[in-house]
Amino acid sequence: MPSLPRPRPSRASLRWKIAALAAATACLVAAAVGVLVHVWTATDIRERAGMRAFNAVYSAMDVYRRTGALADGAELDPPELPDALRHPSDGTRHTAYDGRVDGNIGPSVWAAQRTGGPGSPLLAVRANMSSELHDLRRLDAVMAVASLVALAAAAPLAVYGAGLLGRRLRRVSETAGRISAGDLDARTGPTKGGDEVADIAATVDLMADSLGRRLRTERQFTADVAHELRTPVGGLLAAVDLLPPGETEDLVRGRVRDLRALVEDLLEISRLDAGAEQPVRAHVPLDAVVREAVARTGFDVEFTRAVPRTGFDVELTETVAPARPGAESTETVAPAQSGAESTETGPAPGTGSRTGTGTGTGATVETDPRRLERIVANLVVNAHRHGAAPVEVTVEGRTVVVRDHGPGFPAELLRDGPRRFHTGARERGSGHGLGLTIALGQARLLGAELLLDNAPDGGAVATLRLPD
Repeated sequence: MPSLPRPRPSRASLRWKIAALAAATACLVAAAVGVLVHVWTATDIRERAGMRAFNAVYSAMDVYRRTGALADGAELDPPELPDALRHPSDGTRHTAYDGRVDGNIGPSVWAAQRTGGPGSPLLAVRANMSSELHDLRRLDAVMAVASLVALAAAAPLAVYGAGLLGRRLRRVSETAGRISAGDLDARTGPTKGGDEVADIAATVDLMADSLGRRLRTERQFTADVAHELRTPVGGLLAAVDLLPPGETEDLVRGRVRDLRALVEDLLEISRLDAGAEQPVRAHVPLDAVVREAVARTGFDVEFTRAVPRTGFDVELTETVAPARPGAESTETVAPAQSGAESTETGPAPGTGSRTGTGTGTGATVETDPRRLERIVANLVVNAHRHGAAPVEVTVEGRTVVVRDHGPGFPAELLRDGPRRFHTGARERGSGHGLGLTIALGQARLLGAELLLDNAPDGGAVATLRLPD
């Protein structure tokens, strides 16, 4: 996996969420307004119809009592009269709603009053509301159309406004992501608006400033300490030579060498952090550089390189042991196609001369061989120190793979990348936790990609891909 933090999973855009919320709000408001207008208008129509019927029965009763004739629209005991008006207890006027519809008549409001005492006929007048209700239905249609038009206008405006807000938030998010990936110079810059988003952007910039100052202080402190320790550690190493030979001298010499290696690692990290390192590139055979780096580590490693041959590819596998006088190694050629097999023998690893039946060579790369050796050596040492044998180094094309058969990289290291003075898990053994950090920094300097992962059948796998 990449040593840098994984990209965040994609999520639904805030722009569309805000636009959808605005559209839903507009729909709810339009529906609420439409219902309120409908109810209010219907109530008003019914009240006005009741008032018309009430006044009409009053006028009709006056005409009936004076002339004995029925005015237009007035009826005596009509069969359609609602039951609520058929048995009034007094001679006052009463009204009742009738929701029945008969053709163009109805719904209606009836008003009735007895012409005399109890048991006398009922004089009734009907106020038809069909025309008013037709107007109400037209009003409902107009309200619906107006709501749709308002929604059609509000939705694009909401999308546009949410897009402006989303872009500002995305800018802050991208800046925070760059800072978390190690770019401490990333800033959101001036943000317009003077709102909460501007406050968040300013806070992120302040956080980056504070984090950058603290990190620079820590890096400078580390570099200063390492630089100041370099001279006394060198003096200690020279003083060890004055000790009489024996177990004590070997123990002290080993501890002083470990301390010197730690100081050198700290100095190298400080130079990488400061950007003071520049690669010195040259065209070199990749497999030769890797083989030399493996031999210099002093560990036994199974070294494999894929070599193109005429018509097929073969893999040359050998066990590279620590360089010793008179030592030899044997390579077995495993062809990609059956029927091709050869054996090569040569002197000790790192001597630079070999003889055999193989004639293929690996890829030639343009890189800094010293830094490439440093990366490979750190990966091999890390595999032996924190993993388990056998450790395998494979060169294929422009890719170098280092694998061990130990417990593998811990999940925290795969998720967050290498951390200084942190090995990630107790079962991975002791150490300063600087090897992978240096390897990652040198790989970035070379423009290479260093991926860390675990093999399905167990063991840590580090893959170095050099640029074309």
